Amino acid sequence: MITITEAGANRVNQFLESRKSGIGIRVKIRTTGCSGYAYNLEFVDEANDDDNIFESNGVQIVVDNKSLVMIDGTELDYKMEGLNAGFAFKNPYEDATCGCGESFTLKK
Repeated sequence: MITITEAGANRVNQFLESRKSGIGIRVKIRTTGCSGYAYNLEFVDEANDDDNIFESNGVQIVVDNKSLVMIDGTELDYKMEGLNAGFAFKNPYEDATCGCGESFTLKK
């Protein structure tokens, strides 16, 4: 299961409203960066047959099976710190992030 905080849900809903379409967001893991994996968020207009769909704080979160293995139990949040704002992931399987913060490794 993937959840999203109220702050995260509010931000996603703002994006969906301005976009005027979409059923939610897709959370996907891709292989990249110096640590190995990176989170990828994109809007979803329709889910695939093999997608997992979770609802949290009124937002549908869509995750493919391959990514779910690496992020099951993750909480997605939206944080504003000074001039920086963005989505943050609290992933129980994440071991460490790289120096630039763009990628992460998984616990072995």
